[in-house]
Amino acid sequence: MLNYKAYFLDLDGTVYKGKTPIKEAVDFVHYLQKNGIEPFFVTNNSSMTQKQLQEKIAKMDVHTDLDHIISSSIAAANYMDEHYKGKSVFMIGEMGLQDALDAKHIVRTEDIADVVVMGIDRSINYEKLATACLSIRAGAAFISTNSDHAFPTEKGLVPGNGAFTKLVEHSTGVEPIFMGKPESFMLELIQKKYGYSKEEMIMIGDNYQTDILTGIRMGIHTAHVNSGVNRTEEVQMQAEQPTYYLQSLQEWIK
Repeated sequence: MLNYKAYFLDLDGTVYKGKTPIKEAVDFVHYLQKNGIEPFFVTNNSSMTQKQLQEKIAKMDVHTDLDHIISSSIAAANYMDEHYKGKSVFMIGEMGLQDALDAKHIVRTEDIADVVVMGIDRSINYEKLATACLSIRAGAAFISTNSDHAFPTEKGLVPGNGAFTKLVEHSTGVEPIFMGKPESFMLELIQKKYGYSKEEMIMIGDNYQTDILTGIRMGIHTAHVNSGVNRTEEVQMQAEQPTYYLQSLQEWIK
């Protein structure tokens, strides 16, 4: 299926499940690369840096350069650099978000700030949440990497960044701007950099509420792959349908 120039692949549930690669997806990446197409990997994961994500998928025999890995942290850093350059920033998050902010030379503060940005933080505490709320009540812009309320671990589903973001939103009465899927900021960032037309782009993923809706909102083609969060039968019940249904990405390898 080589009708496109820009293939956007979700990671968890599409390329791998936790630490286990999905063989059909790995084969599909190799198929694209053999045909001169370098796919993009688009993830809501804000905790890992581009380098960490690159190393993780490399262990699964998926090799790509850093520029083809886009996370919600990178989208947030680019958005802040464009809209809030020079403003003080209070960050809740981990290494992935910190690294993305550092790459844009965004200076952080531990005090009341002009901008609050939230990513998943497994060391979160009351003091961090309080500083975020006080900043927002004082007029700070409120940005969140993603709205995922839960994410899977070996133990089961645990609270995601969206759950903590909701706490701050509920306390302050201020809705955040979300950077991750289903918002289209990550895809827009790629389109702006590489100049793709919408007809040349396709979003591929297992999750209707994030991956498929991102593509639909962006106005590009989408492919739902039956390997993760949502089964085909569930997606077929939705009002807006993906362009393609795939049992696995093996179907697109000739």
